[in-house]
Amino acid sequence: MKIEKVGVVGCGLMGSGIAQVAAGAGLSTVVVEVDQKRLDEGVARIDSFLSAGVERGKLTPAQKVELLSRIEPSTDLQKLADTDLVIEAVVEDVSVKKELFGKLDGILRADAIRCSNTSSLCITEMAAATRNPQRFVGLHFFNPVPLMKVVEVIPALTTEPAVTQAVSALARKLGKTPVVAPDRPGFIVNRLLVPFLLDAIRALEEGVGSKEDIDAGMKLGCGHPMGPFELLDFVGLDTTYYIANIMFDEFREKRFAPPPLLRRMVLAGHLGRKSGKGFYDYPTRS
Repeated sequence: MKIEKVGVVGCGLMGSGIAQVAAGAGLSTVVVEVDQKRLDEGVARIDSFLSAGVERGKLTPAQKVELLSRIEPSTDLQKLADTDLVIEAVVEDVSVKKELFGKLDGILRADAIRCSNTSSLCITEMAAATRNPQRFVGLHFFNPVPLMKVVEVIPALTTEPAVTQAVSALARKLGKTPVVAPDRPGFIVNRLLVPFLLDAIRALEEGVGSKEDIDAGMKLGCGHPMGPFELLDFVGLDTTYYIANIMFDEFREKRFAPPPLLRRMVLAGHLGRKSGKGFYDYPTRS
């Protein structure tokens, strides 16, 4: 099951990173966005990341040019017609994703593998909405994609074992370590991480310690690179809140329920780094 040409739908933070690592692994890569402005922003993000790599001596200017030459940006889904595998990295809304895969059914070859980069949605539900559910699998990258080494591979109930194996092999080719996860909310990483983050918020609510002391305790006492509140701000409080609600709806366990403080911060627009304010403040660039 050869995978030589890859498609990525969505050129935001995740999609641009996925396109970059695919091209970096020597694969011909087509990345599609809904409009030229978003496409240009995504390509500029890739260029900026690679330029920083050149400055640090991680790659040469010639290697940067060669990598970029393997990326074909487009606003036309038809450009994906001859790809061997397509990874969806659009908004985390199951109806939007199902609509996209419906369109792709009329474009992709029957044997092309369809992947979703969802962090929380049901893979089997999306697979069932396609004409080839046996060729559908979850492929969840982590942010920032070029730096994070793990990728979750999530088979649907309908996924052929050979497809899971082929996608795991692709992840290794991209320089990642694939872990096969069950098709349940949170998969592996968020199933363990989200309750930890929520419990840190509860500890703050209950006066166990200040956010600074809790972060310092987890970094210096447990060797975590970021404290839970730093990580919440990095991931996005709205993202954590969204995933927590999906997990709570599935499991109905208190440890997955979003604490009141998280809900209120999201309502206030205090989303973390992306908004300039979360548990900590982030000065906006002029």
